[in-house]
Amino acid sequence: QVRLVESGGGLVQAGGSLRLSCAASGRSFSSFNNYAMGWFRQAPGKEREFVAAINWDGSADSSNSVKGRFTISRDNDKKTVYLQMNNLTPGDTGVYYCVGDPTSAQAMAIMEYRYLEDWGQGTLVTVSS
Repeated sequence: QVRLVESGGGLVQAGGSLRLSCAASGRSFSSFNNYAMGWFRQAPGKEREFVAAINWDGSADSSNSVKGRFTISRDNDKKTVYLQMNNLTPGDTGVYYCVGDPTSAQAMAIMEYRYLEDWGQGTLVTVSS
């Protein structure tokens, strides 16, 4: 059984910050270090898109749209991954999903999201102008 639980979403004004968390549990994540962890988001009426991903050793990749504003990190002991989002804009509005994959952050950055299997339920981020 795989379980990813996201938290930290909410309503924030443009220019504000939020920190998302994703806690992993279940047999597949018993070896959390074997998984790259990532964040995708889906705006209303749009496809799910890559935001950022991180390998077990902390090396990471992120989309150009969030570079310099979002930071992904992980705590392997707590089996938790975080997404610190600063200087938010209305364009960042959407449901943010956590996902794990045994490949790499770099692979997740270019992979079609449909090929990823272990998703959380999502947390809604709304940025008002």
